[in-house]
Amino acid sequence: LLYLSRTELAADKTKRKKRRELTEEQKHEIKEAFELFDTDKDKEIDYHELKVAMRALGFEVKKVDVLKILKDYDREGNGKISFEDFNEVVTDRILERDPKEEIMKAFKLFDDDESGKISLRNLRRVARELGENVSDEELRSMIDEFDTDGDGESNVVLSETISC
Repeated sequence: LLYLSRTELAADKTKRKKRRELTEEQKHEIKEAFELFDTDKDKEIDYHELKVAMRALGFEVKKVDVLKILKDYDREGNGKISFEDFNEVVTDRILERDPKEEIMKAFKLFDDDESGKISLRNLRRVARELGENVSDEELRSMIDEFDTDGDGESNVVLSETISC
């Protein structure tokens, strides 16, 4: 038997209260990813569908990760998992993400020259890679929003961004 002290029980209760929850948008994205990659529309996803769906949601999963998920959640023994199981796995992983780490990853995608600032060139490159047709004028106005010293670059340096 497992005995927990009152302190441990109180700490566990506090931890549960503090637990973040998914936004409606995140819940919708999970459902959408499942439905999109359930290519045979059998309301379950197999190894390949699971791997692609998780990558589409921004998770870097290795073969061993996907196999473990299937092993842990494949209740029917058919090499597939249901939406409910997929939702549980992905929700847990999303809630485990470190928001500061996510901000840092996003910032680094823009700041490819590692200057600690986001320049017009940085924004132009990202817009092009995303297939967005944004004029230099629009990009400049984005930068001007955070350009506090008038050098034409965003002055929101990485450390300031992460501390928010």
